[in-house]
Amino acid sequence: MKLKASIEIMRPINDLMGCLTVIIGILNTRTGIPLNDLIINIILGILTYFFVASSGMIINDIYDVEIDRINRPERPIPRGAISLKEAKYLFGITLGIGIAISIIHSLIIELYFINVIIAAFFGFIGFVYAKWGKKSGLLGNIIVSVSFSIGLIYGAILNGISIPLYIYFFFLTAFFLLLAREVVKGCEDIEGDKLEGVKTLAIKLGIKKALIISIIFDIFAIIFFILPIFTDIINPLAFLISMIFGLVGVSVAIILSIISKLERKEFKRISLLLKIGAFLGLIAFVFASI
Repeated sequence: MKLKASIEIMRPINDLMGCLTVIIGILNTRTGIPLNDLIINIILGILTYFFVASSGMIINDIYDVEIDRINRPERPIPRGAISLKEAKYLFGITLGIGIAISIIHSLIIELYFINVIIAAFFGFIGFVYAKWGKKSGLLGNIIVSVSFSIGLIYGAILNGISIPLYIYFFFLTAFFLLLAREVVKGCEDIEGDKLEGVKTLAIKLGIKKALIISIIFDIFAIIFFILPIFTDIINPLAFLISMIFGLVGVSVAIILSIISKLERKEFKRISLLLKIGAFLGLIAFVFASI
């Protein structure tokens, strides 16, 4: 099995971006947590998320191989850089490592296996999405959005305290922004999805209506992004200043969606802006914990 292809199919950049959600959850609930425990939570929390998320990326490519031959022919399996059998082995290995780390983590910090349950649920919905969820359209989009955002909840739970309101706002911000991006990606991939019978909103309702729905999700994301200011976050001023960049990115994506001529290249641009906006939003969440 080629190492480069194995790493590529895991999509480490996406996984690491998701790991940031775990760090955010931990840092924003760190009050009263011993430094040693905090360091352990960060290291083992990141490793758990990374490997479970990687397994989700792999199983998605396994079930999406025919769609990817049309929409993403450059990916490892369609281009022949890694076989289906090798990908299945890699899926089992990464998922097993992630769950094993979560078990070790629970034993060290005495988390009563709550983290293991969440990690297993994370891995389970990744499999469900790949096998059944993607073709269901909006339900599949929701699963993807939960999969990414769940790191915020996971990180907060590692500190063994009740989850504050602003963490839920963080979660809903990420959830709706990712949901909007998934709808836009459905508009971008409409040709390949039609051939595979994927029931995206773009196919069921038409591209124009799907894009309107994505804008509504963007607006919900902005609302929940602003709400933490009115809660007891650790550093509201730093959050207020840093959140501006994320708001600009998402606002530009909304404007482009409104004036769009419904061309594929435009959807790519909107999707990229939402991804950047999501990343900048996560950075703002980090500043909220300083």
